[in-house]
Amino acid sequence: MGNDGGSIPTRRELVKNTDRAKTVSELKATAHESLTHAWTHCPLSTDKLDLESAVSDWRGRLYNYESVLKNLMAAEDGEDASEPAAEVSFSSTGIKSLRDIVKVKFNRSTTPGGGGGERDGAAWVCPVTLKEFGAGTRAVYIVPCGHAFAEVAIKKIGERRCPECNEAFEEENVIPILPTSEADLTRLAARVERLQGEGLTHGLKKDKKGGKKKRKRAEENGDKEGEDGGKAGKAAKKDERLSGINNARTASLMAKVLAEQDELAKRRKVAAAMASK
Repeated sequence: MGNDGGSIPTRRELVKNTDRAKTVSELKATAHESLTHAWTHCPLSTDKLDLESAVSDWRGRLYNYESVLKNLMAAEDGEDASEPAAEVSFSSTGIKSLRDIVKVKFNRSTTPGGGGGERDGAAWVCPVTLKEFGAGTRAVYIVPCGHAFAEVAIKKIGERRCPECNEAFEEENVIPILPTSEADLTRLAARVERLQGEGLTHGLKKDKKGGKKKRKRAEENGDKEGEDGGKAGKAAKKDERLSGINNARTASLMAKVLAEQDELAKRRKVAAAMASK
């Protein structure tokens, strides 16, 4: 080196560009890009996120329902169904059963000026403010009903009843969708820890897997879950809603889901009848 008429750059000169701290605008742009990706892609499969059937875990993270179902079925067989390009591993989500997720119900608008973010002028928007869901809107959903709104709508309404279905809810059960602040994440972690201590899941359903009675029944009656799965499979054959499913294992799991939904619907009807008296 040297003797060529040039100068030898110092280490400081070589790394000064890489060490430069990003500006506030650059950090915001990076965060916005990351959030946009989370709103449009399932982290378990990297497929496009379908808001028509999107589900959420206790963190407010969104997944395609089919991806969660596929991984749950694989987990029952002791396998790992995570895609090689997956952004998160299924084991890290903490999802052990369908009771650990909530179906998020997004509202779709087809009216002119409704956002235009989807084909044919349709867009997923808050039914109260008409703000389009995405990285530009702070959004939340309510547990257990799952209806999604812009955060500002819930704050302005003030009432503790869902604007869509009128179901009562507690303030702690308003879940931010794809939260980025440390305060939100800390609150959600404390919430799910408390629920687990009460034997409940994120969706406010009883955590059957954690019950001592279930373990005792399993020891006395053998593989109880296998028997339940067989019964669910037979019920699936009688349920017209599952007539298009040929795989017996998938039909069995879906039968359990439909049974849970039917039971929840009955409870809501009873609650509505009592409220009207």
